[in-house]
Amino acid sequence: MKNSPLTALSPVDGRYYDNTGDRLRQLFSEYGLIHHRLEVEIHWLLALSQSPDITEVPALSNDATKRLRSIVEKFSPDSAQQVKEIEQKTNHDVKALEYYLREQLSEDEELAPLEGFIHFACTSWDINHPAYSLMLDRARAEAILPVLESVGTRMREMAHEYAEHPMLAQTHGQPASPTTLGKEIAVFLNRLNRQIEALGETRFSAKMNGAVGNYNAHLVAYPDVDWPAFTHAVLESLGLEQNAYTTQIEPYDQFAEFFHTLIRINNLLTDFSRDLWQYISLGYFRQKTQPDEVGSSTMPHKVNPIDFENAEGNLGLASSELEYYANKLTISRLQRDLSDSTVLRNMGMTLANSINAYKAIARGLDKLQADPERMEADLEACPEVLAEAIQTVMKRYGLPEPYEQLKAFTRGQEVTLERLREFIAGIDGLPDEVRDRLLAMKPRDYVGRAIQLARDI
Repeated sequence: MKNSPLTALSPVDGRYYDNTGDRLRQLFSEYGLIHHRLEVEIHWLLALSQSPDITEVPALSNDATKRLRSIVEKFSPDSAQQVKEIEQKTNHDVKALEYYLREQLSEDEELAPLEGFIHFACTSWDINHPAYSLMLDRARAEAILPVLESVGTRMREMAHEYAEHPMLAQTHGQPASPTTLGKEIAVFLNRLNRQIEALGETRFSAKMNGAVGNYNAHLVAYPDVDWPAFTHAVLESLGLEQNAYTTQIEPYDQFAEFFHTLIRINNLLTDFSRDLWQYISLGYFRQKTQPDEVGSSTMPHKVNPIDFENAEGNLGLASSELEYYANKLTISRLQRDLSDSTVLRNMGMTLANSINAYKAIARGLDKLQADPERMEADLEACPEVLAEAIQTVMKRYGLPEPYEQLKAFTRGQEVTLERLREFIAGIDGLPDEVRDRLLAMKPRDYVGRAIQLARDI
C-alpha cells in the first residue's frame, strides 16, 4: 500500500496532516532526530578543535569550519536515508551517524584528520539528550507558543468586545449572580497567560559527561582539561543548561516540568472548550455558518460546535500521553535502561495532538457571535438572582434575618421583578436613596466589577 495521508496509521499524518504543519515533522520525525544528533556531534567536534588543550585535534581554518557546519545545513531526508542504511549493519542508530559523519569528513583534506575524534569520549546519550532538548525547545518557540499566543490574542479581543454584555452566571448549573460574557472569557485568558509564561520559562538541560556521568573517558585521555567547564560551554552555545549530576542519562526532570505545564494548559483549554460548548447550547453564542458545511447527515438545521468537541478530544489524548511521559521518563533502573528511548520517539505525535486542539479552538472562536438578546432573556427570567444584593444591603443596615427572609421569599417560589420590588418597598429601616437604588436595579445591572475586569485584561 502506498504511503499517503489517506493510508497513514496515525491521524496526525493522516486526517490532520495539513493541520499539523511541516515544522513539527522537521523536528520530531526520524529525519529530525538524526539531524539534531548530527548538529550536536558537529558542535562537539568543533569545540574539540578550538581547544588549545586538545592538541591532537587540529585547529580548523574559517573555510574548513564553514564546511563542517555545512554538513548540518545541507543534511536532507536523503542524507538521513544513508544513515539508516548504515544502521542496518550496525544495529545502533548513534553509531551509524558516527560512521556517516566519518564518510563526510574523509572526503575533505582538512577535515579528515578529525575523523578519530568524532563522538570522542561520548556515550550515545551525550548526543541524544541535547538533541531531544533542542527539539523540544524549538518546538516550543516555533510551533507551540505561536498558536497558543494566537488563541490568547483572540480571547483578549473577545473579552474586550463582550466586556459589557451581561449574562446569567450558573453555579452548580443553577441561576447565579450575573456576570458579563467578556469577564468570563477574561478568566480563561488570565489562566492561559500565566501558563504561557511558565512554559516559556522552562530551561532545558542536558548532559555531556560520559558513560555514567563522571567524565571517566575524558579524564583518562586528558587529565588536565577542565571537562565540566568545557562541556558547560558546549551546551551553553547550544542554548542549553548543563546538568552536572547524571547517570548515563539525564533524568528528564525539566522535560517533566515542560510536560506538566502543557497538561495545565490543556486542562484549562478543555475547561474553556466545555464552557463555550455550553454557551453555544444555551444560545449565548451563535456560530457563523458556511454555505457548504453540513452539521448532520440527516438533520439539515444543525450547526454543531465541532471545533470545541474536537479540541476536547485531542487535549485529553495529549494530556494523558504527557502525563505518562512525565512519570515514565523520570524513572530509570540504576544507571541506565533503554525503556525511555522508544517513548521519546512519540513526543512529536503528542505535541501535534495538542497543537491540533489549539488550532481547533482558534477556528471555533472565529465562528462565534454573541447573542445579547438571548442572554438578556435569561436575565429577565431570573430576577431572583437579585436576592443576594438585597440581603447583603439589609445586612449592612443591621436589619433582622436578611438571609432567612430572602430565602423564604425566593426559594421554591415563582419570583417576578414586580414581587421583588414589592418586597424591597416593604423593608423597614433602609435609607430612601438605598431603597430607590435597589428598586431600580435589574439583573443586567448587577454585575459588580465584571465590565472593568474584562476591559483590563
